[in-house]
Amino acid sequence: MTARAEIENVLGRAAWGYDEDDVDLIAAQFTEDAVMTLQIGRDGDPIGPFENRAAIRKMHADSLAGQTDQRRHNLSNLVVVSESADAAETTTNLTLLSIENGALRTISSGWYRDELRRESDGWRIARRHIYLDLPY
Repeated sequence: MTARAEIENVLGRAAWGYDEDDVDLIAAQFTEDAVMTLQIGRDGDPIGPFENRAAIRKMHADSLAGQTDQRRHNLSNLVVVSESADAAETTTNLTLLSIENGALRTISSGWYRDELRRESDGWRIARRHIYLDLPY
């Protein structure tokens, strides 16, 4: 498998984990020392940082605990900004959908900026910044 395909799978598994309420799957896509931040709207204050895999897992678990809908994270336009044998930087667009009470609606759009690192067992997200156009 190519590095790009492996990276796409890591990003996809993180999104799938959220959609399927599997915080362990989400957390497994991050390095132990990963850092994640979030911003909502151009003028929004930064949220985080969430520093380490456990903190990122907890943030996702807390977010999922308050939701009653089914979320679907749709990733598109993956751009590999830079890549070496052991590191990569990517930008990916996000469209976030919600399904509840028989209705489908778009909640937000935005993007992920990820720095990934190849570890002994594969690629993992080392740094993630999420930008959302609207609150989720």
